[in-house]
Amino acid sequence: MTQTLDQLSIILIYSAMAVYALAFIAFALDLARRSATVKQAVGAPGAEVAGGDGVEERVPAVAAVGAATSTGARGATGDTSGAGSGAGDERSLVSLDGVDAAGKRSIALRLGVSFTILGFVIQIGGVVLRGIAASRVPWANMYEFSITGTLLIVAVFLVVLLREDLRFLGTFVIGLVLVLLGISTVNYYVSIVPLPPSLQSAWLVIHVLVAILGTAFFALGGALSVLQLLQTRGDSVGRIATALRMRFLKTLPDSESLERTAYRLNIVGFVFWTFTLIAGAIWAERAWGRYWGWDTKEVWTFIIWVIYAGYIHARATRGWRGSRSAWLAIVGFAAVLFNFGVVNVFFKGLHAYSGL
Repeated sequence: MTQTLDQLSIILIYSAMAVYALAFIAFALDLARRSATVKQAVGAPGAEVAGGDGVEERVPAVAAVGAATSTGARGATGDTSGAGSGAGDERSLVSLDGVDAAGKRSIALRLGVSFTILGFVIQIGGVVLRGIAASRVPWANMYEFSITGTLLIVAVFLVVLLREDLRFLGTFVIGLVLVLLGISTVNYYVSIVPLPPSLQSAWLVIHVLVAILGTAFFALGGALSVLQLLQTRGDSVGRIATALRMRFLKTLPDSESLERTAYRLNIVGFVFWTFTLIAGAIWAERAWGRYWGWDTKEVWTFIIWVIYAGYIHARATRGWRGSRSAWLAIVGFAAVLFNFGVVNVFFKGLHAYSGL
């Protein structure tokens, strides 16, 4: 019975990956549509394609983050870095929710969200069946941590969409989820085995779940920080985006709006990560008789905390806003990925429970 439930769980996880792949394609098609409309706009008669410094001028986007645009009304993103290019150009652009001034909605964007919700529901089934088969919470090893972690990344993404329209992040978020699920199912899968004594604790539920939630918020914040760098005029990454003709960026929020949203998400992630550090120390004392033992996993958890603490402190000072704060956030999330994909696999210690 246990083996059958586990096999069904794997089938559902692979099915969720297939649906997520459709969502990724749909979100990518929406970005392609945005690029096409911007290209049409800047190619229109009278459009200003380049500024005095040779850098392509920004064409005003249609709506701000979270603005209601179902009627096709136009709003401002708050970006004043580029020159206007005329009402005729604005009519060619699309808003954050995929609506242009003619009232045409992005079918690809709606399909992307629908496929994401469907994949999320299927993945819930896979994670729950793994837990039932193991008769415990499904995050006691690398494989289980991965399928539960990616599930919560998608969950946080969908919940945030209820408050703020970040559907333009779909390509980046679902792409990351697909990569992590692919690596986990191929390399990290292990059969269900009894838990070692140190993991037979209520802290397994609390400590690991909070760590996964922190990772989910850091993932969204990291994606927004990458877009922030691409949107920053005069920055080296921004110049690369211009050279690569990432025209869809002109329909997204400006770099300051992206920075504010990333900051809020990273603060929530930092709160969860702080509790992760504290809960881990309490659990270590219960399991091994000491709060801190300089285990590799403990050290990297603390390093991640220090990086994000530095990011929040630096972001609170005027001198560290903009590109430098974005880079700190990206370094922080890179440390999270390193902790997940390298420390857990190649560094042996008290936290090596993955069975790899």
